[in-house]
Amino acid sequence: MSVIRLDHVSRWYGNVVAVNDVAMTIGPGVTGLLGPNGAGKSTIIHMMGGFLAPSAGTVTLDGEKVWRNQAAYRDIGLVPEREALYDSLTGWEFVLANAKLHRLADPGSAAREAIETVEMGPAASRAVGTYSKGMKQRIKMATALVHRPSVLLLDEPFNGMDPRQRLHLMDLLRAMGQAGRTVLFSSHILEEVEQVASHIEVVVAGRHAASGDFREIRRLMIDRPHQYVIRSSDDRRLASALIADGSSAGVELDARERCLRVQAVDFARFTWLVPQVARAAGVRLYEISPSDESLESVFSYLITA
Repeated sequence: MSVIRLDHVSRWYGNVVAVNDVAMTIGPGVTGLLGPNGAGKSTIIHMMGGFLAPSAGTVTLDGEKVWRNQAAYRDIGLVPEREALYDSLTGWEFVLANAKLHRLADPGSAAREAIETVEMGPAASRAVGTYSKGMKQRIKMATALVHRPSVLLLDEPFNGMDPRQRLHLMDLLRAMGQAGRTVLFSSHILEEVEQVASHIEVVVAGRHAASGDFREIRRLMIDRPHQYVIRSSDDRRLASALIADGSSAGVELDARERCLRVQAVDFARFTWLVPQVARAAGVRLYEISPSDESLESVFSYLITA
């Protein structure tokens, strides 16, 4: 099981700072790397993969520096966002060449296995230049998997894939994470991250903004009221009881949806209070659900903070 660590890593290009003093640890499982366009996600992934030197700080894989460490490449598979491919080669030739570069004992078998893993067998004899964007993404994935790396780094891997291909890749990433591999991928489609990643890292304007399970991150945002939807046997009576307590910043009766919309400023007290208030008022609770604990809500809060 491999662990990648960024220890106060920065990267600048002339006077432009792309990544500023980022510290994070990526371990086994699937981690989603989030951030707006230009936040520094690709730069971080390239430094993790050993293809870009940090201007300051260190990137290590299991305690060893990654930059200019050829041995580290045996454990890392990288799928870059850019499509710098050899269009004249067939998919088979492209993956086989990567297997040979890794000096695998049986490059042919390794190439076939990687191609089948990403479901590119039927198109393997075609030139890469004839592939669609989604197919190019999958053949890049095959080259990253050919040497069975313990660490997989993917920059926007779902770009250009159709729905079936995306579902297959999601299943593949989950399986790799469950098998103990260290998988990190960036994506601008939050639904994909929410469905696949058990852990997220958020980068905003080159800085590390948050880390962990997004629901736990939301609960730590004590400066923002928590939004709840409550349905009960008597919404009006419940609303009156909640307004009397200081744990709620606002209570709105939504007649159209037949529910209450509550802004809770004290998360711990509110979750304890609601059943107590309902019992005292003789109101039966049917539903209490957070309306802003989605990854989309958390991400929106982080980038506008």
